[in-house]
Amino acid sequence: MAKSSIKKNFLYQMIYELLVIILPFVTSPYIARVIGAEGLGTYSYTYSVAYYFVLFSMLGLKNYGNRSIARIRENQEFLNQTFTEIYVLHFLTSAVCVLIYIIYCIQLKEDRLFAWIQFAFVLSGLFDISWFFFGIEKFKLTVTRNIIIKILNVVCVFMFVKQAADLWKYCLIMSLGMLISQLMLWFSVRKYVHFTKIEWSSMKKHVKPMLILFIPAISVSLYKYMDKIMIRLLSSKEQLGFYENAEKVNTIPLTIISSFGTVMLPKMSNLEAKKDKEKKLYYMRISMKYVMCLAFAMAFGMAAVGKTFASMFWGKDFVASGQLIMGLSVTVPFISFANVIRTQYLIPNQEDKKYTISVVIGAVVNLVINFLLIPIWQSFGATIGTIAAEITVCMFQTISVRKELPILKYVKDLAAYLPIGIIMFIPTYLISIHMPATIKTFGIELIVGATIYCTLIVGYFYLIKDDMLFRYLDKIKAFVSKK
Repeated sequence: MAKSSIKKNFLYQMIYELLVIILPFVTSPYIARVIGAEGLGTYSYTYSVAYYFVLFSMLGLKNYGNRSIARIRENQEFLNQTFTEIYVLHFLTSAVCVLIYIIYCIQLKEDRLFAWIQFAFVLSGLFDISWFFFGIEKFKLTVTRNIIIKILNVVCVFMFVKQAADLWKYCLIMSLGMLISQLMLWFSVRKYVHFTKIEWSSMKKHVKPMLILFIPAISVSLYKYMDKIMIRLLSSKEQLGFYENAEKVNTIPLTIISSFGTVMLPKMSNLEAKKDKEKKLYYMRISMKYVMCLAFAMAFGMAAVGKTFASMFWGKDFVASGQLIMGLSVTVPFISFANVIRTQYLIPNQEDKKYTISVVIGAVVNLVINFLLIPIWQSFGATIGTIAAEITVCMFQTISVRKELPILKYVKDLAAYLPIGIIMFIPTYLISIHMPATIKTFGIELIVGATIYCTLIVGYFYLIKDDMLFRYLDKIKAFVSKK
């Protein structure tokens, strides 16, 4: 695939992932004021429980399906057979999870209505075939099919959610949006693949690798969604509301990073199938260089504006969310570094064991710290647990590939980003201390922070004679000369 195609796919996937986060985020200040921290906590708790049923229905399909399709996509016969085998297996596991969720809702006493509403979300897992389109690198299709649904979600929230008693309507709008998004993809799947007759003997070969990749998926969820369940059980719905909003902000930079990983996984899987080691190492190094540049900018930026943003966006009742944003921002560089290693080396090279062990250890670290600190420091205790878990995962994955990848070169490439981030953070954060939390202040912080970071980064890239920077400078010169 050409570099331009990688850029386009990254853009398409980033748009899609950001829509999933940002469009609901547009309604966030409105929802925070209408239903409050406790209502938001109720939604977050019931969604997190439903998410686990979806997670079990998917097993390790997101990464395994993507990788499997990418490796055989040039052969239509193999493509049809592999898609059918994987989806039938997925359908069976999803059906079981749907039935268990129904039993769960029947026996539930507290928040039963909201649990039933989340059933549409659980059902969406049954129809999820996004992994197939990622594998054949049709990222534009997933974006265009979902934009309208996400926008309609936002419109419906403003139209129908008017008071705290409308919390059930908010849950229904969000869960139905997820189900419709998955169903929309089925209108296009026949253009690329067809169901074919299969035997259990051919289908069962997918079970073991899917289960292996399911272990890290469930482990990662322990410090993505179990945090919220534990805050609810060990603290309060109000504290969960604070954490929910802070986690939404932290998800935005991570979404951008994960979008790049989603795009590069099929590319690197295809290169691995062709045994093109030179290109693999090339893509790994430039990915590390620019992903980490972006990661440090977003991490220090979030930490600097978090206090102002929380008060301005959600109101004074959510000041605590600003402190949590600052804490969670620490995880961004570590998650970003590990994401490149995971999606561009471990998974494409079928090094599933290393990936699995790292996230299992991270999950254990997170659970232990949560049990110890949430009862004492509430939502901030969960934040510390998340930071410790992400650092642990990153360090383990880095150490595990130190003999196969030039880790020291990667670290050298990004060594300047830390001091540049600190230089940007200090004046930006000082503005939040000495000025009121208003839109004007937030705008000033963004302009000051972006100007400082971009100026210093461009200067740094100029000094090291960065290829991409000079290519863009040449294009600018050529454009100016034409004028």
